[in-house]
Amino acid sequence: MRKFRIKKPGAAFLGIAAIGLALSITAMSLNIRQVTVSGNNRYTQEQLTDIIFRTKADRNWLYCYGKDRFGEHLQIPFVEDYRLVFHSPFEVEVIVHEKSVVGYVNYMSSCMYFDKDGIIVESTNEKVEGIPCIAGLEFGQIVLHKPLPVTDQAIFGQILILTQVLSTYNLGVNKIQYDRKGDATLYMEDLEVVLGDGSNIDGKVLRLSNMLPELEGLKGTLYLDTYDPSNNQMAYTFKKNS
Repeated sequence: MRKFRIKKPGAAFLGIAAIGLALSITAMSLNIRQVTVSGNNRYTQEQLTDIIFRTKADRNWLYCYGKDRFGEHLQIPFVEDYRLVFHSPFEVEVIVHEKSVVGYVNYMSSCMYFDKDGIIVESTNEKVEGIPCIAGLEFGQIVLHKPLPVTDQAIFGQILILTQVLSTYNLGVNKIQYDRKGDATLYMEDLEVVLGDGSNIDGKVLRLSNMLPELEGLKGTLYLDTYDPSNNQMAYTFKKNS
């Protein structure tokens, strides 16, 4: 009768296993030390780093790479998505794609933020600095990720143009109020600025920017609804609060 002998693992097999174990231990010991963030305006680099790399495991290169490659990204308010670029086992770059937000409306004790197309992109109880409240719009029930249900959809084009012009001249406003005719009034700390309709909006905001140093410290209403681009010497009415 032929006898069979069970072969014992050879030296080659043991060597491969040892190398594999050593590589695994090395990979698990490689930790991300430097994080850079680009494309962010709503959050600081430190805030996003704390959000994305919340635990010690998140700092491990192998774990982080696998989680980014095969898992789902975190849902971060006002962030559409982000991408991780691994420059080395010790350095990673976070490229942020933020949601485009032009304003918010108050709805059922929440701030409903919408983009340039009027799509509700975020709902929160917090007011985000630099994004104005849009008041005076008539709308029905609001649903997240759906268009803000207003009668006149063209209003969003006016809001986008106005907020872009305000940003160009680095003017921050707390609230933009629209009336039934679509005329706009700005609220800036102690100033109320009546812009009127959407005509010559760039010229109106430029004139406002030039006049602000003279109005510093004053409380009242500035009327720019009579702005005439052909008359640079035209005087504008400012009424102080009594």
